[in-house]
Amino acid sequence: MPAELHFTKGQGTGNDFVLFTDPDGEIDLSPMQIAAICDRHFGVGADGLLRVVRSKSLEAGKAALAEDPAAEWFMDYYNADGSLSEMCGNGIRVYTRYLLDNDLATLAPGETLVIGTRGGVRDVQRNKLGFQVDLGRWRLDGGEPLVRAKNLPVARPGLGINVGNPHVVVALADDDELDAADLSFIPHLEPLPQDGANVEFVVPGDPLVRDGVGHIRMRVHERGSGETLSCGTGAAAAALATRHWAGAGAPNNWSVAVPGGVVGVRMFPTEDGEHVALSGPAELVYEGDLSIA
Repeated sequence: MPAELHFTKGQGTGNDFVLFTDPDGEIDLSPMQIAAICDRHFGVGADGLLRVVRSKSLEAGKAALAEDPAAEWFMDYYNADGSLSEMCGNGIRVYTRYLLDNDLATLAPGETLVIGTRGGVRDVQRNKLGFQVDLGRWRLDGGEPLVRAKNLPVARPGLGINVGNPHVVVALADDDELDAADLSFIPHLEPLPQDGANVEFVVPGDPLVRDGVGHIRMRVHERGSGETLSCGTGAAAAALATRHWAGAGAPNNWSVAVPGGVVGVRMFPTEDGEHVALSGPAELVYEGDLSIA
């Protein structure tokens, strides 16, 4: 393992990541090293770490190649505490930007870039917001656990939704409740899902639907990272939950306002069931070298 790690810092609607290229899977960082890199006081500071590795170079990537041989690159994603995560909607857009800016892949308008993740193979395209990623089939998952959060006076029912990783979405009454929630503390779920969950707190727009597009505002506590300025898969889960609660006639296109900006969510039918897609910007902020001795 090298003593120095060349890295890039990137962000998508404020959800920030440390990225580095390791095409042959030779750099094996420990959870403690990853947590140190992501520490905002003593490290680079990030919500997660993305290793840019060829799918053929690790076992999880080989599973992605079996699903789609076009998945040359695998997004090896870790939360800020060093734990593994299945998928990240903002992260995969930043990962795509990194591949393109470092001449590791190409993506012309109208083309699709296929990327492997632990949540399955994902297709990415360019669009007017930056990049759109097809998050694949979603499903109701995990029932309706009770959710307690600091500064919210009573427990609220949540809705379990899986979009390649687990989420629990909670509806709140108004902006004041959303602003009051202290998400520096981990929300308490009863029962607690086996693998944990990201928890989204959502307020509907007033009106909910404008010009055929649903509007919601969201904050999130991400499993393994704490409160973040944005969570792409969480935004998709929040839009899906709100549509579920709104019932027949609710739109399939949503605008989700998060503390770091706005992302778009779209639900659409496919041969294997309904998919959900996420759109938003991705930016590389700076790069440097870091001692990992």
